Amino acid sequence: MNYKELLANAQKRAGELSKAAGERDLTDEEMTEVKSLTDEITDLNAKIKAAEESTALIKKLGEMGRQVADETPESGSGQAAKSLGEHFVKHVGQRLSEVKGVKGASVAAPEYLGYKASTDTQTIPSSTSVVTTQIDTNIVTGVRRRLTIADLLGSGTLSGNAITYFVEGALEGDFTTVAEAGAKPQLHYADPTTVTESLKKIAGFIKLSDEMMEDLPFLVSEINGRLLYNLALFEENQLYGGNGTGTNIKGVINRTGVQTEAASAVSDNADAVFRAITKVQTGSGLDADGIAINPTDYQNFRLSKDGNGQYFGGGFFSGEYGQGGMPMQPPLWGLRTVVTPAVTAGTVVVGAWAQAATVYRKGGVRVESTNSHDTDFTNNLVTVRAEERIALAVRRPAGFVKVTLASSSSSSSSSSSSSSPS
Repeated sequence: MNYKELLANAQKRAGELSKAAGERDLTDEEMTEVKSLTDEITDLNAKIKAAEESTALIKKLGEMGRQVADETPESGSGQAAKSLGEHFVKHVGQRLSEVKGVKGASVAAPEYLGYKASTDTQTIPSSTSVVTTQIDTNIVTGVRRRLTIADLLGSGTLSGNAITYFVEGALEGDFTTVAEAGAKPQLHYADPTTVTESLKKIAGFIKLSDEMMEDLPFLVSEINGRLLYNLALFEENQLYGGNGTGTNIKGVINRTGVQTEAASAVSDNADAVFRAITKVQTGSGLDADGIAINPTDYQNFRLSKDGNGQYFGGGFFSGEYGQGGMPMQPPLWGLRTVVTPAVTAGTVVVGAWAQAATVYRKGGVRVESTNSHDTDFTNNLVTVRAEERIALAVRRPAGFVKVTLASSSSSSSSSSSSSSPS
């Protein structure tokens, strides 16, 4: 299938998606396909144009070559010889008899212009460099961290600008057994605590020239994609570890009431994580549903071995102790395990993420553009702005446990300290 046929198929599919977009919201897969088709159509148009220019150039060179051959006569003749052989016979045929028998004698025909050899080395002319260079319009992207924290948390929407919820007060007194006709104990539920979480705005903008938007639409789409990714990346860092000062969100890990657990040694790290799972249930009444861990710490768990040198989580060819297949990221203690640099190395967060906290969004992510900002109009610039408004409600901080892992250096230090004489 040639480039034009591929272009026709891509344009046909783009038309179908455009028609669908007028009737309904496109799915995530269809939006991804739209971006891919845009890049593909741009690439195919460039290739077709280059091919047409190459064909035209080659045709012109051929016509020039034929013209030179037709218009160049032989020396001393009004008509060019039809071939190099005829040219040779015509000029040396009569002289062969003259030199016959003369040792070392030779005859030669004058230079045949139709086959003139140039002493210049043939190289690719600079004028055709655009023809011989194939351009890949896809941008080689930088590091893209997988965003996962928001997926762990519960989600909701807001119609106002804040969410207020009530945290149940402590129970004063309790039931007990009483004797016949004895006094009964009184119970009292303390007033609930009111907590208000305001929407916080995350925003940023970029400036693009009119020429870039008109001449390099594929590059503009790449920039817009990076803009939205960086917004989501900042959101993830805020949801996990925002300090709550000023306009910042107070992240999950910085909430008052989050439980803690610490490992006493490297050999105790896995047990400390399991103790945190238990603390979630006993401290909040909720069941832990996920673990967030730094890639370095996950690597340490993943590569840990027993006394026989066998990997606890399965080796590089099979599952645990050679049984079954090997998942890409086997979970810790059977819980969904999210490996992300958002979590500081040396810390593991175990929580009932979906039940203990909720991310509220108002209106989703908004991307708007204008050429009327500042001096944009007179300078042929367009400002593109991306923003969102979100709030994080952590109703049960005790549903999260921050686990501090022990490192090999801290374990050896603790060991030497305990063995020193008192």
